[in-house]
Formats: sequence, C-alpha cells, structure tokens
Amino acid sequence: MADTTTINAASYDAKGKKGGNVALPSEVFDGTVNMPVMHQAVKAYLANQRQGNAATKTRGFVIGGNQKPWKQKGTGRARQGSTRAPHWVGGGTVFGPTPRSYAQYVPRKVRALAKKSALNARANENALFVIESFAFDAPKTSQLISLIAELGVNGRKVLILTNGVNKNLYMSGRNIPTTHVMPYSDASTYHILWSDVVIVESGAFSADSPRDTEETEEAETQESAPRAAKKAARKSTAKKTTAKKAAAKKTTARKSAAKKTTAKKAAKKKGKK
Repeated sequence: MADTTTINAASYDAKGKKGGNVALPSEVFDGTVNMPVMHQAVKAYLANQRQGNAATKTRGFVIGGNQKPWKQKGTGRARQGSTRAPHWVGGGTVFGPTPRSYAQYVPRKVRALAKKSALNARANENALFVIESFAFDAPKTSQLISLIAELGVNGRKVLILTNGVNKNLYMSGRNIPTTHVMPYSDASTYHILWSDVVIVESGAFSADSPRDTEETEEAETQESAPRAAKKAARKSTAKKTTAKKAAAKKTTARKSAAKKTTAKKAAKKKGKK
C-alpha cells in the first residue's frame, strides 16, 4: 500500500487575491511522476502533429528521359539509357522521402498516467494554482493580463484550465503568446509540461475525475463486449462444424457397413450356386 500524501496548492479568488491553501484531490495528486510515460506521451503528441507531406520523385516520375541520349557503342563515352537516371543532373532521387503517416498510438491508461504525472510534477514545484472562478462577462485581454500580473506569473508561460468551455476567457487569452486557455479535460501532457505555471479552476477537478472513470469503464465495457460476442460466435461455429463432422463420419460408417453386408450376401449366393 502506497502512503496517501496530501498535496496542497495556493488558492485565489476571481480577482487574484490569495485565500490560503487548498487540498488537491488525492485521486490525481498522489505524488506520482513517471518520466518515461511522460516522454512517450509527449513524443507521440509531437509526432501526431506532423503532416508527413515530404515527397521526392524517382526516375519514373521525372518528366523526360525516354530517349537514349546517344547510341550504345562507338562514341567512346560511357553507355547511358536515360537522362533521368539518379546520377544525372535533373534526374530522379534514390530512397527519398515519400508521404507517410507519423501517427503514434498511446494506450488510454498510459495517457492518463502521463497527464497525472505532469500535474503532480507541477504541483510538486508549487507551480499549480487554484482559482475559484473566472468572472469574464465579455472577452477582455487587458483583464486577463491584469489577473496574471496579480498572480505574479507575468512573463512566464501560463496554462489556464477551465471547468468546461469558457469562450470569453479563451478569446481573452488567445492573443497572449505565453498564455494558453483550454478546458481541463482537453489538456494533454504536452500542454502541461509546456507551461511554467498551471492555473486550474476549482470546479474542474470535481467535474472531470468522476466522468473520466465512468468514460474509461464504459469504454472498457464497449471494447470487451464485441470481443466476447466474437468469441461466443466462434465457439458456436466450432461446435456446429464438429457436430457436422461427427454426423458425416456416422453416415460414412453406415454406408460402408451396408456395402459390406451386401457384399457378404452376394458372396454367399455365389457359393450356394
């Protein structure tokens, strides 16, 4: 059994005034920091951003070069078959890049562990703040800049995680190069590690954690149900095939026995004659 550690974070109101410390939920903030898993998640995220459009032309795709440049013999020069061969200027490229996918898949539980580790890393550095709510009636970049300055994190890369979609806050921060606003559920390991400071809305923890567990349970049941159905179908088909084979064997045995009896009767009749 692992020791249950309580991690606290500084709490602020909507205007940026400090109100003490708040205990973070132990389901996520238990001190776990798994570096290899975070590296895998960030590497996969960056790889999935690649378009994979790099392409070169081989000698078959370069226009021209259909005619032999000069005759095979008698010129004293080396024999050549095409002006689009790879060793010619303007020729094709050998083993060049072709369009391909760089996508990498990371299992759902590994992604969850990586995100959890990133949040714990920021909490251990005292770089995670909890704010009660964001009071933005309309998009206002100056209001968000003043809030960041009040928190004392201006000049640093700030990730703001909201409780659901907050359009006014998002539009207030999209013009600030060092600030990124998104819902707590949409944050990835890359976004958390990109930032120097993470500001989380207080209601985001309670709204996200139970839903994540329910989603994972539902996803696991949805994934396991088709597999179980396929296994049951395979078993039923196997039983049917074995039953058919057994019936066929019985019928062949009966036919062979009938043939033997008829042959014996015929032999007896010939013997009597």
